[in-house]
Amino acid sequence: MFSKSKINDPAPKAEDPRQTSTPDRSADTSYSGSEFKASAPKAKPPASVLSADLHITGNLKTTGDIQVEGTVEGDIRAHLLTVGEGATIKGEIVADDVVINGRIVGRVRGLKVRLTSTARGEGDIIHKTIAIESGAHFEGSVQRQDDPLNAKSNAPKTPGASAPASSASASASAQQPAAKAGS
Repeated sequence: MFSKSKINDPAPKAEDPRQTSTPDRSADTSYSGSEFKASAPKAKPPASVLSADLHITGNLKTTGDIQVEGTVEGDIRAHLLTVGEGATIKGEIVADDVVINGRIVGRVRGLKVRLTSTARGEGDIIHKTIAIESGAHFEGSVQRQDDPLNAKSNAPKTPGASAPASSASASASAQQPAAKAGS
């Protein structure tokens, strides 16, 4: 009626050479002996998604990724920030990677900043690299810095290293609204 489980089996006898050999560790990656200990790399957690019906008033800070589909009134700091087409962010954004599909009102600081064709932006963009797709609307200044995430490096290092030098990488349609902002 009951069967004996392998857990309760006695240890292998030393007389049988097949059972005294070292255990096969090819499938066991968590061997805790003094030998090599391999472990599966930690999977990157999925992005936190703020849904379209969510309205947040306050600051958000994470070392992970955020995808905003709703409205945020406050500053956001993240590794990767994706702003959905219907999303609105009013505040400062600081992230390694920023992808803007929706509306931004405020300063954006990022190593890589991308404004897609559906992006609507008002404010300054401080970046290391930038891509502005045709059709994006943007009013403000664009400034390239080697370390845009550092808030202390606001001013350009040389008088000639201001927005006009870095806006040359922007598309022609995106430069027209930026030129109107100063007039």
